[in-house]
Amino acid sequence: MTKVIKIPKGLDIHLFGEAEKKVKTVDENLFALKPLDIVGITPKLLVKEGDNVQVGSPVFFIKQNPKVKFVSPVSGQITEIVRGEKRVIQEIRIKSDGADNAADFGKQSIAELSSEQIREKMLESGVWTLLRQRPYDIIPDAEALPEYIIVKGFDSAPLAPDYNLLVKGEKAAMQVGIDALKKLTSKTLYLSLNKESGEEISSLQNIEKIVFEGKHPYGNVSVQAEKISPINKGERIWYLTVQDLVVIGRLFLDGKYYNKKVIALTGEEVKNPCYYEVTRGQNIASLVNDNVTDKNLRYISGNVLTGTRIEKNGYLGYHDNQITVIEEGDYKQGLGWMMPNVKRFSISKTFLKGFTAFCSKKPVHIDSNLHGSQRAYIFTGDFEKVMPMDIYPMQLIKACLAKDIDRMEELGIYEVDAEDFALCEVIDVSKTDVQQIIRNGLELMREQGL
Repeated sequence: MTKVIKIPKGLDIHLFGEAEKKVKTVDENLFALKPLDIVGITPKLLVKEGDNVQVGSPVFFIKQNPKVKFVSPVSGQITEIVRGEKRVIQEIRIKSDGADNAADFGKQSIAELSSEQIREKMLESGVWTLLRQRPYDIIPDAEALPEYIIVKGFDSAPLAPDYNLLVKGEKAAMQVGIDALKKLTSKTLYLSLNKESGEEISSLQNIEKIVFEGKHPYGNVSVQAEKISPINKGERIWYLTVQDLVVIGRLFLDGKYYNKKVIALTGEEVKNPCYYEVTRGQNIASLVNDNVTDKNLRYISGNVLTGTRIEKNGYLGYHDNQITVIEEGDYKQGLGWMMPNVKRFSISKTFLKGFTAFCSKKPVHIDSNLHGSQRAYIFTGDFEKVMPMDIYPMQLIKACLAKDIDRMEELGIYEVDAEDFALCEVIDVSKTDVQQIIRNGLELMREQGL
């Protein structure tokens, strides 16, 4: 019998612009790998401008972990290597030749391979980079083994894509991906499901299934891991999505790096929000041109809570399966803190309709305006209303600000990631960048080798 875990706390934010459940395709010839998408890496280039690449050709490796390679999602030419301050590599841009010529890594049956052979194949082909480790949300070391692995079968963020549609028709590849991971490590694999999970995902074999019920962030890995087995100091777990499983499975079934993925184009300012089959690292201009309003807009690779701001001609984030477009909140409201505003989304009963929106499943309008500047940090007790994990969020935030390593450990820093504090950031009356504070705390712990 499948285990069911209920998450009592959280907050679902219902927005306009949910993607219609039909998949379109669009042509594009500009792509990019963005090392800044990946936490904690220093890229070392294996190509230079003007070089020709195939699908699956290595583009750079990680200095701290040289066996881990990032590969080209398309065949074509390296057109530009974009650097920022101190010559930090920001983007490796590639122009596709449209041929999709791919490196051949060889079709192989999982049954015929040892765990070491599976590991080497995943490293050489670049699919190892789809694995992520908690704590720190980094790519696992090439020689590491986890305590257990979580395969995410759903997402609970605002306007999150339907994972059933992302992997439709890919059950065979997902199963091979599971079998490969199962042979890679003897540890338990968990598949997280919700009540909307379809047959293709929920019928996968050789993996322990857990159904989660609740509100966002019940789809977050940290929340699920705490209920499965909390992460203690010195322990490591891995996670990936079912769409990542497809890429791993296709590597062994086809012998090639699978460069396609389905993403959702969402948001109130999108005229026709729907799903698109794209190539990894694709430029988003072809998706949004003539398909958004004429307002001043913010483009986000990911969801509105944890996504990364990009330009209209920017590139899809490495792990993202969603693009969100909302109105830019570049306006000021005089005496905004004391003016009545019944339309504003809020958890406070001061804004009656806002509080109603908080409790309702009806979509609400949002933009990027903070409605105020940073203020003194005060204890309100609100964070605990939306934080389902057994931690003290405000105390952990302050410990991170103080760089108090011992206190951070005591308060559960190893169990969390920045995304787990996104709702705290939304309701924070102090307008503080809570996610960045937690990320800085995690980076401090990682740099200390803890």
